[in-house]
Amino acid sequence: EHYQLLKEGVGIDALKFLIEQHNLNQNDLKNEIGSQGVVSEILNGKRQLNVTQIRKLSERFKVSPATFID
Repeated sequence: EHYQLLKEGVGIDALKFLIEQHNLNQNDLKNEIGSQGVVSEILNGKRQLNVTQIRKLSERFKVSPATFID
């Protein structure tokens, strides 16, 4: 299946999708993003991913870094 994400917040939508597909929770991303609180803020749109977080997420999920950039 192919999913097309075309609305604002595409990077966060992609991250939420990947979290769901890999049966992860916020604590599982502490190595890529930071504490559960930071992950929560990112998923709720209160904080943006930085370059280091994007690089680590793209390596973990084996996707292009562009996936997480709005």
